[in-house]
Amino acid sequence: NPNGAVQQLQGGVLQALSVALHERITVKNGGVEQGNFTTYPLLRMTEVPRRVEVYFAETDAPPSGLGETAVPPLAPALANAIAVATGRRLRSLPLEVKLA
Repeated sequence: NPNGAVQQLQGGVLQALSVALHERITVKNGGVEQGNFTTYPLLRMTEVPRRVEVYFAETDAPPSGLGETAVPPLAPALANAIAVATGRRLRSLPLEVKLA
């Protein structure tokens, strides 16, 4: 289903942005500090891109599913874009991005 494939990739991009920019589990005194979504940092609606465009390349290969293909490459691509734009290379997640 092409529409389902687009939606799956769009959702993967948002999940990957959340991981790249915010998500972190911390441990203090032998216990996890985040107990629920109120204390676990996630991408907020105000941070979601207005549009996530998805394009598919034409191929003779039969469809084989998508899984979470949008997730693994996003953080490195975002880190590279930040490095090109700022000259600062970020090497750990979540990316500490300070906007002026």
